[in-house]
Amino acid sequence: MRNRRIHRQARGRSLLLEGLQRLEYRGYDSAGIAVTSPKAAGLKMVKAKGRVRDLEAKVPARFKGTTGIAHTRWATHGALSDVNAHPHLDAEGKVAVVHNGIIDNASDLRRKLEADGVVFLSETDTEVLTHLIARSKAAKLEDKVRETVRLIEGTYGIAVLHADFPDRIVVARNGSPVVLGIGEKEMFVASDIAALVAHTRQIVTLDDGEMATLKADDFRTYTTEGTRTTSEPTTVEWEAASYDMGGHDTYMHKEIHEQAEAVDRVLRGRIDDRFSTVHLGGLNLDAREARRIRRVKILGCGTSYHAGMIGAQMIEELARIPADAEPASEFRYRNAVVDPDTLYVAVSQSGETYDVLAAVQELKRKGARVLGVVNVVGSAIAREADGGVYVHAGPEVCVVSTKCFTNTTVAFALLALHLGRTRDLSVRDGKRIIEGLRRLPGQIAEIMKQEEEIKELAVQYAEARSMLFIGRVRGYPVAREASLKLKEVSYIHAEAYPASELKHGPLALIEPALPTVAIVPDDDLLEKNRAAMEEIKARSGQILAVAHQPQEKADHTLLVPKNEDELDPILMGIPLQLLAYHTALSLGRDIDKPRNLAKSVTVE
Repeated sequence: MRNRRIHRQARGRSLLLEGLQRLEYRGYDSAGIAVTSPKAAGLKMVKAKGRVRDLEAKVPARFKGTTGIAHTRWATHGALSDVNAHPHLDAEGKVAVVHNGIIDNASDLRRKLEADGVVFLSETDTEVLTHLIARSKAAKLEDKVRETVRLIEGTYGIAVLHADFPDRIVVARNGSPVVLGIGEKEMFVASDIAALVAHTRQIVTLDDGEMATLKADDFRTYTTEGTRTTSEPTTVEWEAASYDMGGHDTYMHKEIHEQAEAVDRVLRGRIDDRFSTVHLGGLNLDAREARRIRRVKILGCGTSYHAGMIGAQMIEELARIPADAEPASEFRYRNAVVDPDTLYVAVSQSGETYDVLAAVQELKRKGARVLGVVNVVGSAIAREADGGVYVHAGPEVCVVSTKCFTNTTVAFALLALHLGRTRDLSVRDGKRIIEGLRRLPGQIAEIMKQEEEIKELAVQYAEARSMLFIGRVRGYPVAREASLKLKEVSYIHAEAYPASELKHGPLALIEPALPTVAIVPDDDLLEKNRAAMEEIKARSGQILAVAHQPQEKADHTLLVPKNEDELDPILMGIPLQLLAYHTALSLGRDIDKPRNLAKSVTVE
């Protein structure tokens, strides 16, 4: 279940609703809030399907408490309804629970509870937790929660409120993020630091198998076995203003336009002109270890997987190490051979993507060396990995990733250059790549100047029912990512194929009603790509080319500044981000919160 929560002692209704609003970008279908206080007789709760504004309209003005939880739900069990919204209460109305994750053995536990006379009100797996906690005979709330989490299988990030213990909230984590915010005489907990940064920048991130008790003036952490743990707060580098729209109509538009600055940030302080290489101190990988690497395997999901495809190509070209990318969701289930000479790289914007995290944990169990390429400092993958690279994209609020994708590809260019210079990449080529990296921010700014032209094209392409994206070698991952962007935000069907595969089946689809977007870099495959466009035009297909020079066979060409061949893919997808955005805008889509999607996928 994909859902959110925030707690703060002392301010009640307004703070909880504000926290939910800051988490709206992560995707949800309903919301709810529950509060209590030492003076209250039990719990007060309000739930509503729909947006946070629908919940806010139902919450009374005098809905007050000193301890509270609130939540937004992304459905996995049960239809969209007020009843299925979180929090969930027990039969007596004393226990309230919010939950991220999926309880795998919920059906078995539910049957046992029903056999004991428990009546369930919702279709959710989360309600099982509520009844188990309420029926525990333990004297302390912490022990009631501990007994319960020992009974369940699956993933969870939970927060528990109990009317008999109105001074505290107990939380627990296994596979789904839980972040504590340390205030002054007030404490917070959320699934994302976005809900916390307006109130504190001191955070503690729980590990899997860890629990915490929060009171107004302190907190303590411990394992599910009861052993105390030591958790020192860290300072979050992002500020609340980073989550504002900054004058843009949508977060997606803002984040597309932030890319020049974001790329400059990921490069800053990392380039070593003296040796034509880069400093990546967080890798924890010395030159001798780097030279022993015989293969690189990159694991990610969705956009991160596509960034990994581009990264694998750059590593092969610059470092001459065999490299490939694979969906982490497939890798973790296929009993892959784990080679001690292979470097594994886990890619995740949030650093909490469950499939990627599970793959990392399995690799670590088998003794593999794993690096993380993530955006969120202190995230689970960052902590589990042996080392890694932060991409420094800043907060990305829109569900559809743009600037984080671009920064991740740049981070892979840095990694490829680093590995190349420890091996056989010449000083001359190292300098060439560095000069290309430095040109990227200015070239991204040039691309942004074409927005009006792209907007006009988007209105035309919005009429299409389906679109085809093609590219060869360096262009193919760009086509995959551009296809995904269009699907995610506009809901137009799109698929990507290697241009070389057209004649092996996809040509059957070509007709005037099916536009093709062709990625045509000015490299050694230019004529091959032109031949593919010839095949499409011969069958009356219309073509939009993304290229470094005008393409005669294309109906329209979006020109992209030329960089080094190895770095061109970083730039070539950016105009197609704008195309997807303006296509969705012309269709009236909910751009920042596309239907059925969540920002950080922490369930299978």
